[in-house]
Amino acid sequence: MTAVEGAVRESVGRGAGFALLGYGLFSTHDTVVKFLGGSYSVFQIIFFAVLFGLIPVTLMIAVDRKADNLLPHHPWLIAARTATIMVSTVSAFYAFTTLPLAEVYALIFATPILITALSVPLLGETVRARRWAAVVVGLIGVIVVLRPGYTELGIGHAAALVCALGGALSGIIVRKIGAEERTAVLVLYPMLAKIFGAALFLPFVYVPMPLTDLGLVAGMGFLAIVGQICMISAYRAASATVVAPFQYSQILWALPYGMLLFGETPDPIVWVGASIIVGSGLFILWRESRANVSEISPVTRNPNPRPDVGPSPRPRPLKLPEPAE
Repeated sequence: MTAVEGAVRESVGRGAGFALLGYGLFSTHDTVVKFLGGSYSVFQIIFFAVLFGLIPVTLMIAVDRKADNLLPHHPWLIAARTATIMVSTVSAFYAFTTLPLAEVYALIFATPILITALSVPLLGETVRARRWAAVVVGLIGVIVVLRPGYTELGIGHAAALVCALGGALSGIIVRKIGAEERTAVLVLYPMLAKIFGAALFLPFVYVPMPLTDLGLVAGMGFLAIVGQICMISAYRAASATVVAPFQYSQILWALPYGMLLFGETPDPIVWVGASIIVGSGLFILWRESRANVSEISPVTRNPNPRPDVGPSPRPRPLKLPEPAE
């Protein structure tokens, strides 16, 4: 093995390792959401989690030499992305508090499928027959998970699908403007909007929190930020086609968390539907990675399917300044 091949393998392995760790932290974050959701409103959880997460993000922005101007170049699209992230966040948190973890993940995994479908009217992407077939198969997987007519569908199922749609729209907007907008703008505006938006509901839903629960909420903010740092490191080390498929590892985290903490018994039908959705998503990623198949590649260039857990990792991530020599 040559030195170049060894370096490539090491880079791929490092990217995969960071991705596994990042998605594991996100799954732990979601588990805390579910745990606290039995006692507090999603708006109260969002308010304090984002508030605690804003502290390290503000420090990172303050020392970032490139974050000298927080005015967006595309204010209306930034506003639209902020709105989709807010809706996605509330929907995801509500879904996790009302449905089994594995079931929520299975539905959220439809995000890459929706990105592919929406990239045609919104990005002008040309989606060929094979990827359209993958979209149809993925939507069939969603129907398998939902089982309309056999199980009672509730607001939680709708919330999970709204989260997937919000994630897709957010990703498409970032794909359109991400190269022109500063990372600080993409990060800070949604976080501030979530804090102020949740604060509007806080007087009506607030329940006093003991220090232990407040610590859990603070931990959520910490998990979201560290998870995103891991994802930034993963995409620095390896390509999107290597890193992106690891998002599906979250459903493997859902199995022990759900069984041990919430007594959730795995539903075989959910696993069948999730397998169909995951297979469809992996096929779309594989097709986009091939030359002469996609000029825009909306899925592989939108690495974060869950904008509700934090900022999307971009090519120009926030970073601490280098120490003076």
